[in-house]
Amino acid sequence: MAFTLYSLIQAAILCVNAVAVLHEERFLSKIGWGVDQSVGGFGDEPGIKVQLMNLIRSVRTVMRVPLIAVNSVCIVLLLLFG
Repeated sequence: MAFTLYSLIQAAILCVNAVAVLHEERFLSKIGWGVDQSVGGFGDEPGIKVQLMNLIRSVRTVMRVPLIAVNSVCIVLLLLFG
């Protein structure tokens, strides 16, 4: 398999898919990354854990519909061009 731009795009899509399917109650809360663990004080800088939780939550919210279209295009391209 050649190292091409399409391979890089496909790897990025797979990573975004992996983040998008994480479930808060089933997986994230078991490792201590649930919603209730992100309580901070007023004026405190959010830590890396809180920032990663916000990133995961925003990717799941924003990228849900575009991922369906992007995955469909990737599947069609793989079926057409192998």
